[in-house]
Amino acid sequence: MNRVHIITDRQIKLKKRYKRLMEQAYNFRQSDAALSDISEFKAIKLLNKLNRLKYLSREQQSSAL
Repeated sequence: MNRVHIITDRQIKLKKRYKRLMEQAYNFRQSDAALSDISEFKAIKLLNKLNRLKYLSREQQSSAL
């Protein structure tokens, strides 16, 4: 597998995890604010990783052309 496929696979996994963490944060919002904040913080960290991977995949695709 080339790097673009590895990066896109990683992006898919991180997007699923991000969505799950955001759902947890929303569900905990009414019952436990601290857990909600922790889940949201983890989701934001994942979003940062996703943005970096998005940049790398764009860079890899442009160099392949």
